[in-house]
Amino acid sequence: MVEHVVLVDKDNTVLGTAPKATVHTDTTPLHRAFSLFLFNENNELLLQQRALSKKTWPGIWSNSCCGHPQLGEENADAVSRRVREELGIRIPSEELECMLPDFWYRAELDGIVEHEICPVFVARFSAEPLINPDEVAATRWVSWDTFLDEIRTQPGRYSEWCEKEAVLLSESKEFTQWLSQTPR
Repeated sequence: MVEHVVLVDKDNTVLGTAPKATVHTDTTPLHRAFSLFLFNENNELLLQQRALSKKTWPGIWSNSCCGHPQLGEENADAVSRRVREELGIRIPSEELECMLPDFWYRAELDGIVEHEICPVFVARFSAEPLINPDEVAATRWVSWDTFLDEIRTQPGRYSEWCEKEAVLLSESKEFTQWLSQTPR
């Protein structure tokens, strides 16, 4: 099955779809995506190193999961689908919290551009992932404070979107409250 991305304008109005494999170039059009930050019962964040075979940001460390909703697919359903495909983790869409519904970005690395309207979700999960090696090279759990410190002291260690999303999350009272309610 060919995966598509949903092309949109700056107001997030659907313009059409295009095969994902053809979209990520040096002139990537604006399209829909999502990001997930997944935490365990110790408030540790699951980070993933993207597979070396990925066209966009191969081998780069990033947040727990990213992907693209399909045409007509709700973002939370797409997150639930993709985290299962990448990490073997089952999280019902109703357990996902959207913390940054209007996040968008443009980033470039090695001539490949990402240009996405990308709502950012958080969720809790307590088991170890079962990674799909076509998508993920490695994973690690890290405390939120350590992760933020790494972003500050080692800029560029993580994908550009991951770093931007983390800063915005850390500034969000809603996220700070959510994280403080995580069972320990």
